[in-house]
Amino acid sequence: MTVNSYLSSFASELVIDEDEREGIDKSISTIKERLQLFFGSEVTNKIVFGSYTRRTILPRIADDHSDIDLMVVFGYNSEKYQPQTYLGRLKKFAEKYYSTSIIHQSRPSIVIELNHIRFELTPATIPYGYSSGTYLIPKNTSEWLYTSPNDFNDKLTKCNENNVYKIKPIVRLIKRWNVTKNYRSTPSFYIEKEIAENMLYSYLSCTSYVEYAIMALKTIRNYENSELVDIALDRIDRALTYESNGEADKAISEIKKVFPELY
Repeated sequence: MTVNSYLSSFASELVIDEDEREGIDKSISTIKERLQLFFGSEVTNKIVFGSYTRRTILPRIADDHSDIDLMVVFGYNSEKYQPQTYLGRLKKFAEKYYSTSIIHQSRPSIVIELNHIRFELTPATIPYGYSSGTYLIPKNTSEWLYTSPNDFNDKLTKCNENNVYKIKPIVRLIKRWNVTKNYRSTPSFYIEKEIAENMLYSYLSCTSYVEYAIMALKTIRNYENSELVDIALDRIDRALTYESNGEADKAISEIKKVFPELY
């Protein structure tokens, strides 16, 4: 096994399998049905967004903080309620249907901790004068923020296509590093955003998973994570040196220090 083949194989392991996806989809369907029963016509749409829709979410075995983002659209906010009003209403919904689950408010969303996955319910309203696909979601408990979730999905997909479909696997690898070696100090969405925006156009110098992993780590490097990124880059360099010297076992052992196996 080479360093590159290890990364390629491991990236494939970091995909939610069909059984896990089936369980998640069933829970999504149930939550949507219950939202409709509870709110009726007050809720005009229920939209799954985030890493689950982009196929960059890690399976729970790789990240026990993986979650599903569900936007609950309440239509036009003609009364100009603050976000906390809608958060309170979502909390009442969660307490009614998920009383045995762990429920709490985290950031501007209501979190339902189920056995197999965590759901974050984010209230949204439709802003006047904007095209379809643009929503207002809570910036905090008292302010709204404009968002168009599909726009980013399209950008990441384009970035993936431009780079021979290696970007999404690399995102999953970097997320795994972030969980196990960077102690989640870099927000998951920041990783996706920086990679998608800075690696949008094909990198002719990158052909292998190793080269893309190095480029991605350099791309997300910032003040907060610089030391741990540098450690990762140094270990990758050592792994490649071992490999070039014919020491395959040492090379794989070294790359696993950056991207540890699931078991």
